[in-house]
Amino acid sequence: MRVAVVQTNPVFGKRQENIERTLDRMASLAADLYVLPELCTTGYSFNDKDEAESLAEKADGRTFERYSQFAHEHETYVVYGFAEKAEVLYNASLLVGPDGLIGLYRKVHLFDREKLFFTPGNLGFPVYKTSFGPIGMMICFDWLFPESARSLALKGAQLIAHPANLVLPYCPDALVTRCLENHVFTATADRVGSEQRGGVSLSFIGSSEIVDQNGNVLLRLSQTEEQIASADIDLSQASNKRINERNDVLADRRPDQYTA
Repeated sequence: MRVAVVQTNPVFGKRQENIERTLDRMASLAADLYVLPELCTTGYSFNDKDEAESLAEKADGRTFERYSQFAHEHETYVVYGFAEKAEVLYNASLLVGPDGLIGLYRKVHLFDREKLFFTPGNLGFPVYKTSFGPIGMMICFDWLFPESARSLALKGAQLIAHPANLVLPYCPDALVTRCLENHVFTATADRVGSEQRGGVSLSFIGSSEIVDQNGNVLLRLSQTEEQIASADIDLSQASNKRINERNDVLADRRPDQYTA
């Protein structure tokens, strides 16, 4: 399959404009799966919870309609991050395909000021079937916790789609380790640019990347520019968890010895 990461610089609060810009960029490069950044339609730095509430939408809202339409017309899959309005607000991502909604993920590990606006996710780390293989999602700061990628690998994910708004510099290299630990592919879509809102100035590091099941970086994008790029991968390669004749990264686990 061909996986594309879409690196954007959204204009804060301009949801429809941001959606159309990403759709134009996606249309410029054919792929079987597109991964977009965290909160890619709204921007990241909310001034307060009321503002976050005003920009959030239900999972089946207008953003879903536009990306679902694209997925249907192009016979493809899309993962994108958005602010979800449910009984509370969640930092969420959706996986949509040619036939519509496939799966929802709600960010488990909230970063810094996100805790002022969002509730931690309550869905765990689900894995969803696609025509190419099982795909899971995590969002941005989830990368720091090995349990995120490991939970997805134990449930059979062969590819982890990873929408992000990265401000810490460590993630691109850390994902190499996550792939090695679990023999899975990852596709991290980050944003670029900066935001000065809510009394905080944030600069985003770009460096969107695709890493294979052996920890090889197949592509890594600019730190500053909006870009789209793709890599061809064979998800079935992530089914092999063996390191050598006697070692398997999942079968060799010793949960009975892992104590707090």
